[in-house]
Amino acid sequence: MTTNTALTYDTSPGFFARAEAWLDARGKAAWIAAMVLGFIVFWPVGLALLAYMIWGKGMFAGSCRKTARSPIHMTQSSGNMAFDAYRNETIRRLEDEQQKFQAFLKRLRDAKDKAEFDAFMDERDRKAAAKTDITPDAPQA
Repeated sequence: MTTNTALTYDTSPGFFARAEAWLDARGKAAWIAAMVLGFIVFWPVGLALLAYMIWGKGMFAGSCRKTARSPIHMTQSSGNMAFDAYRNETIRRLEDEQQKFQAFLKRLRDAKDKAEFDAFMDERDRKAAAKTDITPDAPQA
């Protein structure tokens, strides 16, 4: 007579896995509603859901993607040579304007720094001149 001593594990998803799948099926709005309800019922539950949404699910990771096109994509031909020439000329012109504007901003910052420094030096000179004018006269005998 043999006895079966093998342990059997329940492989069906638990409550939390089912709840997560249910919320995932309904989107971000369901997760936010569950978080708000969690805060209303018992604030640590809402806080736990918020932490899970931010760090566990990567819910907000997709909104941080950069949408700028790579320079490689900009140099690919569209198939229309006239458009490609126009696009390249426009990009070159915009880059030149950007460089000129950056140079203008640098000159503007330099002029502001020089004006602030000159004002500081004038103030320092005025204080030094006022200090020497106040010195007591030596007693005359």
